[in-house]
Amino acid sequence: MPVALLWFRRDLRLADHPALLAAVEAAGPDGTVLPVFVFDDRLWRPSGHPRRRFLLDCLADVGEQTGGALVFRSGDPVTVVKQLVEETGAVSVHVSADAGPYGRRRDDAVGRELGSVPLVRTGSPYAVTPGRVTKRDGSPFQVFTPFVRAWREHGWRAPAERPRSVAWQDGVRSDDPPPTPDLDGVVLPPAGEAAATEAWGRFREERLGGYAEGRNVPGTDGTSRMSAYLKYGCIHPRTLLADVAEETGESARRYIDELAWRDFYADVLWHRPDSAREYLKPELQSLGYDEGPGAEELVRAWEQGRTGFPIVDAGMRQLLGEAYVHNRVRMIVASFLVKDLHQEWTRGARYFLQHLVDGDLASNNHGWQWVAGTGTDASPYYRVFNPITQGKKFDPDGRYVRRWVPELRDVGDAYVHEPWTAPGGLPAGYPAPIVDHAHERLVALERLQRLRDR
Repeated sequence: MPVALLWFRRDLRLADHPALLAAVEAAGPDGTVLPVFVFDDRLWRPSGHPRRRFLLDCLADVGEQTGGALVFRSGDPVTVVKQLVEETGAVSVHVSADAGPYGRRRDDAVGRELGSVPLVRTGSPYAVTPGRVTKRDGSPFQVFTPFVRAWREHGWRAPAERPRSVAWQDGVRSDDPPPTPDLDGVVLPPAGEAAATEAWGRFREERLGGYAEGRNVPGTDGTSRMSAYLKYGCIHPRTLLADVAEETGESARRYIDELAWRDFYADVLWHRPDSAREYLKPELQSLGYDEGPGAEELVRAWEQGRTGFPIVDAGMRQLLGEAYVHNRVRMIVASFLVKDLHQEWTRGARYFLQHLVDGDLASNNHGWQWVAGTGTDASPYYRVFNPITQGKKFDPDGRYVRRWVPELRDVGDAYVHEPWTAPGGLPAGYPAPIVDHAHERLVALERLQRLRDR
C-alpha cells in the first residue's frame, strides 16, 4: 500500500494546500498520507517564546484535523526525513516550497539524501512564488511600485480545493513535542486554521471597508491582524485575495498592496539571501553607531517601553504584551532606535524576531532596512520619524497610548504625547524623555553627511 509523506512547515492547514493534494494523488486510491512535522533546532532555537507557543498550538490543531496521525520528529531534517521514508517505505515526500535561505539549502540537502525518492515541491506560502515576477530583462525588482504592477499583471491561482477525504497513515512512532513555553502573561491570538478563517471573516465583514483609513490608526481595530496566521500558513494569501477580489474601492486595493509587500520582501530575499542579515546598501554600515554602557542603557529603555516618548513606549509595551506591534508604530519605534539612539537596524530586527508572534524573516528584516534607509525601495536615511508629531497625527486622542501606558491615562489629549508639558508635569512613574529628539536627528544627519563626504 503506497505511502506519501507530507512534511508540514509553514502550511499548517488542510484547505488550499496544493502539496496535500499532490500527496493524496501520489498515494493513490489504495494508499495513505503520512503527515509529519520536524522540530529543527536551526529554526526552533532562535524563535522566541511567542512564536514557539503559537506554532505548538497550530500543530495541535493540525493533529486534531488529521485524526491524531500527525507525527513529530526532532533533529536534522536531512537525517529525520530519510529515516521516516525508510521506516514507512514512502514513495514520495511532499512539501510547500520554502523560499528562505536556510530552507532552500535544507530542502536541496534533503532531496539529495532521498536519492530515488522524489522530494516534490508544490505551491509556496506566497500568492506568487518568489522569483517568478521579474523585469522584462529577467532581473529582479528593487522598488515596490513596479513590482506590484507586474505582480498584479502576473496574477495568482485560485485557491486549491480541500480534499474530500484523506486516508491518513497512523501507527508511526512520534516524538513528544518540545515543552510548551511560559509566556509570562503575553496574550496571543487563538491558533489554527479555524481561528484564521474566523478572524479573516470578521475583518472582511466588519473592517475591510474602512481599511484605507483605519490601517494607520493604532488606537482603533482597523487592521486585519492576519500576519501570524499567514506566517504559519493557517490560511493562504490566495484565499484572502480571492475574497478581496470581489470588493472594490481604495480599501480593497490597499489591502491587496499589503499582501503584495509580503510577496515583494520574500522576492527580495529569494534573489539576495544575504539581505536577511546584511545591508542591501552596505555603505551605511560604516555610518557610525553608538556603543558603551550609556548606549546600552538607552537601548534597554527602548526595549522596556521607558523612553519617555509615549507612542514609542506604547509600541514597545504592546510588543511585550501581545507579541505584536501595529504596523505604523513598528516604523516609529524602529526609526527611534536607529535614528535617535543610533543603533544598527540588525539589533532591532533581532529583538523583534525574539518577541513577535508574526516574526517573519523577510518581512521583518526588510522592514527594518526600509526604515534604516539601507534596503530596497528604502525610505532615505535622512527621513527621521518625529515620535511626537507621529503620535499626534496617528493617535490624536491618545487612545493607543493610554491603553499601553497606564501612567498617562489621566493626562489630557493636548498633553498625552508631550506629558512633560502638562500643567502638573510628568505623572508619577513615567520617565522624562531619555534623549532630545531634535538634537539626535541632527546627529544622525551629520553622520550621514560625513559619510557622504568620505
